[in-house]
Parts: sequence; structure tokens; C-alpha cells
Amino acid sequence: MAPTSAPLRTDVRPSLTAGSAPKPAPRISEPRVSRPAPTGLWALIIAGGFAAGLAADAFGVPAPYLLSSLLVGAVLALCGVVRDRLPAPAHRASQALVGALMGSYLTPSALVSAAPVALPLTVVTAATIALSVAVAWFLARGGRISRPSAVLGMVPGGSAAIVTCADELKADVRLVAFTQYLRVGLVATTAPLAAHWLSGSSAAGGHPAAGGGAGSGLLHVVAGSDQLTGLFTLAIIAVVGSWAGRRLRVPTPLLIGPMLVALAATLSGAVPGFAPVGVLQNAVFVLVGLDVGVRFTRRTLVSVRRLLPSILVCMAVVCLGCAGLAWVFAGVTGTPIVDAYLATTPGGINAVLATAVSSHADVALVSTVQSLRLLAVILVTPVIARLLASRWSQP
Repeated sequence: MAPTSAPLRTDVRPSLTAGSAPKPAPRISEPRVSRPAPTGLWALIIAGGFAAGLAADAFGVPAPYLLSSLLVGAVLALCGVVRDRLPAPAHRASQALVGALMGSYLTPSALVSAAPVALPLTVVTAATIALSVAVAWFLARGGRISRPSAVLGMVPGGSAAIVTCADELKADVRLVAFTQYLRVGLVATTAPLAAHWLSGSSAAGGHPAAGGGAGSGLLHVVAGSDQLTGLFTLAIIAVVGSWAGRRLRVPTPLLIGPMLVALAATLSGAVPGFAPVGVLQNAVFVLVGLDVGVRFTRRTLVSVRRLLPSILVCMAVVCLGCAGLAWVFAGVTGTPIVDAYLATTPGGINAVLATAVSSHADVALVSTVQSLRLLAVILVTPVIARLLASRWSQP
């Protein structure tokens, strides 16, 4: 018995030691690889989000394509049907097209009209960042979250860039990502409803639509009369802008790069209408909504369930504080309350832009303020996080 048992033990031990090293790899990658979402499934999901947007639009839901696709993505993620994020090509395309759309609204007349309120806009931006940092400091006082993680999770704007620099600042990347995208999801869900309620029966002034909405027709997908030239111009702006954004290392390059190129094209006045409209614009908003919704997986919610009540309370404080700043800004400058609210709400810039377009708000003003805050957050937040980490170090 002894000779037979000894070989068995020696056989088992090497197999355990040999198998123990690679075991973590399949466990970590299994949620992503075991049930990958094929291209056909994603095509069905995107088509379903678009169909849900059509139905929501028929019932008069504000920002229907954004809201409906966000809810579709969240339900599929929580049910385990989708365990991956939006496919990279679709994500890059949606970011670049949103950037091009933002740049198309920043016309010379829009920038001139925003110049008189430049100082109040700067004050509101600084106050928003200060409010977020103060709320993050109180959130970290409980001791269950480090101050860098709290600051990076609470600051509004630049979610992708903030999550990217979280590891460098020794913050909890997963917690920062969840907090950022939870805020984006809450704002994307509530902003259309709030804007619809604030606008009431009166129509917000806003930018004359860069393109038609529902009445543009299926073949009218860009703002100009020459559709082929406009589509070609849009593709060039998206590709060149994405490349330039990466080379210049601007924050969220796939969004800001095309926005800057589109801004230059719009200011030149020599480029035909290229802004996405109609079906193409709605499809972009569907991708934006799905990209936010599919991030709320069951595993992510379980991992942060103890902190969720505190995070939600802090987010409510930030959102109410931004609404108060919008009310003050509207009173001081005479800006319509809907425009002021969308300009100061702690976005998702993609979701806020979709809401501004759908509610016929002043998209140029909203884009300018949100872009200014995004750049300020990306530049200032790492410095604040390092300062808090050095002065009040936590184990």
C-alpha cells in the first residue's frame, strides 16, 4: 500500500503546484472570455436599442434613443446576457461622431454669444470642481475608501481619462470606474426628464438644428444638402481628429480630437454640412446609451454594495449643488434655466449633448461649458488627488 500511495501523493502534488500558478488567469479572464458577445448579438442589441428608441419617441419620452438604449444595456448587463462592453469599433465611432457633432455647433456666432458669460462660466466650473472635492473628502472620512479614490470617483467630467489615471494615483480603479459611470448613468437618466420639466411648454432658444430630426428622411443623415460629400467630410474629420487627439495626447482623444477638427472646419466656413442628423444621429445616441448601460454588471454592484448608499448620497449632493449653481448662473446672466442646467450638470458630456439636442437647448453653450469643465477636471484632478494623498495618507 505504501509504494502505491507514495506515487499517488507525488503525482498529485506536482499537478497541484503546476496547476495553482495558472488558476488565477482563467478565473480572472473567464467572465470576459467564457461568454463573449459575438458581432451578430451586438448587432441585434443595437437594433433593439434603436427600436426601443422609436417606441419611446412615439410616447414622447425625452431623449428617447439615449434613455431607452441605456435601460436596454443595463437590463442586459444585470441579467448576464452581456458581459462585455460595447465593441471597440462601435465605441470609437460613437466617440468620434459625438465629437464631430459638438464641434459643428461651435459656430462663430455661438462663440460670440457665449463670450459675455465667460467669467460666470469659469466661476461655475471652479465651484463645481470644489464642490465635488469637498463631497469626496467627506465620503473618505468613513475610512472605507481612500481619498484619491473618492476624489477621482466624484469629479464630474472626463470619465475615461479619470479612470485611466486612477492606477497611477494609487486609487482603486474598479471603484473609481464604477462611481464615474454610475454618475454618468444617473445624469443620463435624469437630465432628459429634468430638462423636459424645466422647459415646460416653452421651447428653449437654442441653436437652429444642425440637421433635421424625425422629418429628415432615412437618406438624409448629415446636415448638408450634398449627402455623399457631407458623409465623406464627416469620415475624414472622425479619422483625422482621432489620430490628432492621440498624437497630441489630449484628454479623451477620441472625443476631443474630432471636436477640435470639426471646430476648425466649422469656423473656416468652407466645409459643407457634415453634422450627423436623422437616423445617423439617433444611432450615435443609441451607441452612447448602450455604452453607459452595459457597464452596470451584477458583479460590479455586488463588489461595491457596502459603499453604494454613501456614494448615492454624495452624488445627490453634487447634482443638487450643480442645479443650484445653474439657478444662480441663469439668474445672473439671463440664460434660460434649461440651458444653464444642462451646461452645469455633472455630465457625461455625450449624454448631456444628446439631451441638449433632443430638448432643442443651446447646444453651443452646453458644449462650450462641458468641454471647458472636462479639460479643467483632467488637468486639476490629478494634482488635487496627489495633494490629498500626501497630506492625509491612509493605509
